[in-house]
This record gives sequence, structure tokens and C-alpha cells, in this order.
Amino acid sequence: MATADQIKALIKSHAEGDDARFFAVAMQMAAHAARQGKSRFAEELKQLVDRAKSDQAGLRRRTKPVPMVQPRGELSGLLSAGYPGTRLPDMVLDDVVRKKLERVVLEHRQQERLRAHGLAPRRKLLLIGPPGTGKTMSAAALAGELHFPLFTILLHGLITKFMGETAAKLRLIFDAISETRAVYLFDEFDAVGGDRSAENDVGEIRRVLNSFLQFLEQDDSESLIVAATNHPQLLDRALWRRFDDVIRFELPSPGRAVETMQSRLALFDTKSTPWEELAKECRSLSYADIVGACEHAAKLAVLDERTRIDPEDLASALRERAASHVGRS
Repeated sequence: MATADQIKALIKSHAEGDDARFFAVAMQMAAHAARQGKSRFAEELKQLVDRAKSDQAGLRRRTKPVPMVQPRGELSGLLSAGYPGTRLPDMVLDDVVRKKLERVVLEHRQQERLRAHGLAPRRKLLLIGPPGTGKTMSAAALAGELHFPLFTILLHGLITKFMGETAAKLRLIFDAISETRAVYLFDEFDAVGGDRSAENDVGEIRRVLNSFLQFLEQDDSESLIVAATNHPQLLDRALWRRFDDVIRFELPSPGRAVETMQSRLALFDTKSTPWEELAKECRSLSYADIVGACEHAAKLAVLDERTRIDPEDLASALRERAASHVGRS
């Protein structure tokens, strides 16, 4: 029969709505049953999975939304469009961060009730914290939860050496924000929102920020504007009060690091894995670093035709990630 880890992974993937992992675990259970000589049960389970996949594919074909037109003309060089399937349960997050993101989703889903009382949902968010802690993925998860497209602003197309061009491009972006309801992500936001008191050669960033502040202040659309930065200390002080919420992301705690590793390696045998010892290797690592190390250890197991994760493979991958940070600013 199925192992305890497989049953737990099956229930967890179902609870989180992760169909791909649910089917993968079910097929792993079928293979396990076949190896134990329970061929009839294994075949029945495989048929159930195949039928469920077929039914799900048919449902998607019947309910597939008409895709939005990709940005055209000048907007094609300013916006990158995506249609994320990411959801908040897909992410390992600090409880405070999760509650704030869930609050944003709830307010948008119930915005009619809010507006009936003269209130509006949070629409302008500032996400701050170290690289790899989930800021960009959180924007994708908000889009996925609300069934919105995600438009990422392409800074290399926005910033030019001519003030008039940059201001005009910003206006195009905010026109799109008003016309097309979506999540709009300004990643690496310090490139736009840098402190106006800082020295620079032509003062261009100061003028760009002034334009951005003006457009942000005037915006009353139904879109969600998300700005993300790894360097909050570089932001102009006037920006902070323009956002409805500031969400601070941190490096994972030891408990969150273990949770991340267990989640990413749920399809493998990890019964003898020394999680507490491995958590010590994660002290300076981001969620993205830990996920990358887990994927490395998983690949080694697959290529060696093992179902068990070698703890030393994982520890080595975590140490390698930590070493790559040495000397970075």
C-alpha cells in the first residue's frame, strides 16, 4: 500500500489545489503497488488518474478564457504580459506576509461590498525585502488568485535619457492601467523611485519620480499596482505614503526553510533526512536559493534512479548556494 509520506503528499497537494503534484503522487502510489504485486489495484488507480486528467482537460477546453491581446505598438516595449497560474497556497510565506496578501485578495473579491460603504480595496502595494524572498512570485500569485493578467513594466524600455520621452511612456503605462484591469508590476522599483535628494549627473531620476508620483496620485483605476524592490533604503520618502500597504519580506526562518524543503521534496523518500541540521545550512539563504538546492538534490536522485534524497547531496547544494553569496554587496 501507499507509504505515509505519499498519503501526506497526496492530501497536501489536494488541499493546495496542485493538480500536477496530486496526479504525480497518485501515479507514484500506483507504481509502488505494482512493485508489491498488487497489479489490479495499480491498474485501477492508473485508470482513475488517466480519466481524471482527461476530464480536467475537457473542462479546461470548455472554460478556457479568451486570452487578452498582447501589448502592441509602443506598449509592446514597455509591458510584458503573463497569465499566471500561481496561487498563494503554492508559496511558503511568513504568516504576516501571507495574511496581508490574503487580505488584498479578499478586499478585491468583496470590493462591491466595500464600495457600497464608501470604501475601496487596497490597490497600491510596495513589496520590500532581500532578493529571492518571494516578492515577484507574490505579484504573480495575486494575479492568479484574482484571475487577472500580470503586466510587468520593462524598465529598460521606460527609462530614456530624454525626460519628455520617459514621462510620455509613463503616461502610456498609466493609461493602460486605467483601461485594462490587471496586476501591474514595477520590479526593481528603486530605478524609478530613487531618492530625489541623491546626487546624479542630469537630475533625470528626480524628474521621472515626480512624474510617477503625479500619475500614481491621480490613478483611480481598478487595477492592482505592485512595486517591488530589494533596496528600500534607496526609495524617496514621498513614495511610502502613496502606497496602501507596505509588505516586508524576510529571509526564511529555520522552520520555514524546513517547510520549503519538505514541500519541494514531497515526492521523494525523506524519512531519514536530518531537517534541523540542514536548516542550519539555510541561515543566509533565500527561498529561491533553497528551492534551487532542492531541485539539484532531486535531479541527482532521479539520474541515479533513487527514490530517496541523499541528505549530503542537499547539504552540499545548500552550502554551494551560500558560498555563491560571499562577497556580494
